[in-house]
Order: sequence, then C-alpha cells, then structure tokens
Amino acid sequence: QVQLVESGGDLVQPGGSLRLSCAAAGFTFSAYWMYWVRQAPGKGLERVSGISGRGGITNYLPSVKGRFTISRDNAKNTLYLQMNSLKSEDTAVYYCAKATVVYTDRVDFDSRGQGTQVTVSS
Repeated sequence: QVQLVESGGDLVQPGGSLRLSCAAAGFTFSAYWMYWVRQAPGKGLERVSGISGRGGITNYLPSVKGRFTISRDNAKNTLYLQMNSLKSEDTAVYYCAKATVVYTDRVDFDSRGQGTQVTVSS
C-alpha cells in the first residue's frame, strides 16, 4: 500500500523560504519519478517539479525555476522541495505524487499524499 505523507507547509512572508518533505512507503521509492504538484484556491492541479528515480534529471514549472529545488534521499525514502524567494502566487496546497509514466508533455500519477498548506502573505 503506497503511503505519501507531506510536511513542512506554513505561513511565510513574501521573500521567505520553506522546505517541504514527503515521506514515502509501500513501494520501491528509487524506481519512480516523483513530483511535487500544487493546487491554489479555485484552480486546478499544477505540476511544480519532478525528479527521476536516481535524482539525475529534474524539471520545473517555469515560474518556479531558479527559486525552487527538488531533491530526494532514496536511502530515507524521502522527497524534498526547497522553496526560496516565495511569492504570494505560490500559495497553494502542495502534494507529492508518484508518477507511473512520464511523457514529454504529460505525466500520469497513481498516488498522491494528503497535502501540506503553503501560504505566502505579509
């Protein structure tokens, strides 16, 4: 049974930083691409960043590139998202998600955590 548990969300001022974590269990973590996705109020899910199984390949939403860094520790079955220079438009519920298939223009997921709230506001 796949389990994904996010943590680290908080209320932070614009320009601040947060580090999100996602503890994974129930599958061979290192064998899968993992993603951070987010959902802002009244909007759909948005793919923020992804990382390959061994961590050698990453991708980012253009609006977060240069500010966010995705990483993983396969020995600890944990996914991370370091978020710097946060903006109000980053406010959302952030989820970690396990990818089953990664295409150039589409990613299929089969599991997602319960989410952690990130609020950027002064």
